[in-house]
Amino acid sequence: MGKTILITGGARSGKSGIAETMALSFGRPATFIATAEAHDAEMAARIAAHQARRGEGWITRAEPLDLLGALAETDGKGPRLVDCLTLWLTNLLLAEADWQAAVRGLLAALPAQSSPVVFVTNEVGMGIVPDNALARTFRDAAGVLNQWVAAAADEVYLAVSGLPLKVK
Repeated sequence: MGKTILITGGARSGKSGIAETMALSFGRPATFIATAEAHDAEMAARIAAHQARRGEGWITRAEPLDLLGALAETDGKGPRLVDCLTLWLTNLLLAEADWQAAVRGLLAALPAQSSPVVFVTNEVGMGIVPDNALARTFRDAAGVLNQWVAAAADEVYLAVSGLPLKVK
């Protein structure tokens, strides 16, 4: 059975770099499952910067919605890094998909994974209450998603100023 690790933290907390190091500690090549989509030039630049930082030793698979399919197809082929769950949630919400069913499917699939999975997610519960309904829906859904995945994970880390703090 593969290990499941969740790394959470705020914006620019260093969680992606920590997750990359952890995923590679399980061996190479590692598969980077990217949930982001480049809808504008700024996001394309962010994606390019992440790719450049990762360098060698990675197979990249872009999968904004079908995370279960990506995990199934990459299992048994080395460690996987999913970056990030909150962008996956955003994609599900914007597609008007049943995000709770998708997360339950993910949780049901995790125990059967033979290769390690490292998830990155944004901690959204430490900020102010958003001023609009969509943002509040996202914040609430992200909180539930993070709690459910944290409960299922073998290890959970909080990234603070580039340092991993083990919480579970």
